[in-house]
Amino acid sequence: MSKPRALIVGMGIAGLASAMRLHEIGWEPVLVERAPDRRSAGYFIGLFETGRATARRMGVLDAIGDRTDPASVTYDVDRAGRRRPAMGYGDLPGGPRLILRGDIEAALYDTVAPRTEIRYGTTPTALAEHPDGVDVTLRTTTDADTTGTTERFDLVVGADGLRSTVRSLAFGPHTQYLRPLHHIIGAAILEEAPPGFAPNDGLVLAEPGRSVWIFPFADHQPGVLFSYRTDDEDAEFRRPPIESLRRAYGPEPTGPVLEHLLTQFEHADDSLFDSTHQVEMPTWHTDRVVLVGDSAWCLTLYSGMGASTGLAGADLLGTSLQRNPGHPARALREWEQRLRPFITTQQELGRTEGLMMFVPQTRRDIALRALVQKVTGNPVGKRAMNALIAGKFKSKSHDIAAP
Repeated sequence: MSKPRALIVGMGIAGLASAMRLHEIGWEPVLVERAPDRRSAGYFIGLFETGRATARRMGVLDAIGDRTDPASVTYDVDRAGRRRPAMGYGDLPGGPRLILRGDIEAALYDTVAPRTEIRYGTTPTALAEHPDGVDVTLRTTTDADTTGTTERFDLVVGADGLRSTVRSLAFGPHTQYLRPLHHIIGAAILEEAPPGFAPNDGLVLAEPGRSVWIFPFADHQPGVLFSYRTDDEDAEFRRPPIESLRRAYGPEPTGPVLEHLLTQFEHADDSLFDSTHQVEMPTWHTDRVVLVGDSAWCLTLYSGMGASTGLAGADLLGTSLQRNPGHPARALREWEQRLRPFITTQQELGRTEGLMMFVPQTRRDIALRALVQKVTGNPVGKRAMNALIAGKFKSKSHDIAAP
């Protein structure tokens, strides 16, 4: 009897994890990626307990590694360069493991690549779903025939990010599902620390509606993240990114630290400049097409849970399909019923507490952030905050991890 075939679109964390799990349960995954080859290591992410537990079950946690620098100190700074000790990202309740996106992708790729067909420069252009499969038209960048070729798959997994091609083909245009958070982010890897700071120093410059973070690593150059509120996202993209950043952080003089970071962003070999959106959908699946990770829910970096839920969603997808052999529609219904309550909670956090933590919106938010740092700056307060967070989400995270 032939194995059921799954087309997985997108070679990010959710796509690679889906390919790994489907292979483990006896499926034949085919991975397609629009880019001509693998992506760079990317930027900073935090791997929280949900993601660590999933990676441990999948056997890749050790390969992912940990770039957290135990000797690192984080400072709150102002434009003049004045500093005071502050709470770093790694000090957040839940103790996230500090890594690069590519650390997870590399660990998954090393397991997936030897046993999975991977096609680069390939994207779907049409989906036709039937009771017994999905006919997918695939086009490659080298195709002389612009119409592409059509293949039959038992399941299609869209793991192709915020602006998912699979989502637009199966569910409709992006405008139906993207919820703007009215913030812009800019990220890059720094070549050197700002003047007066060590390479392993973390840094937060927070002002109402705008912030800059430096994320240090134990064995890698630090990353910088600019984030600011805007009432006109389109206008931000009509200018070069550095010009929009300078406008957003003006008209006040930049000062030595901010000027150094803006200059490094401008001259970085690789950088990210984008708007932030969450994806909100009434359902993430049809009978034979399913969206996973950012394609389905896109928590945004303000939640800190994008990588963790990409792993967890893919892992649970494999479990649900294994429990319902020959019944993909039933498996997908079970999968979404288990996962959606947790995702809904994380999306809400990303729009509220998470956004305020990264980009305080008002002076009151800045004062509240300082109070939280004071409370968690001693062992008793930190334990209490961890217990509060753990109690709030224990039941929902258990639902995801349950065998």
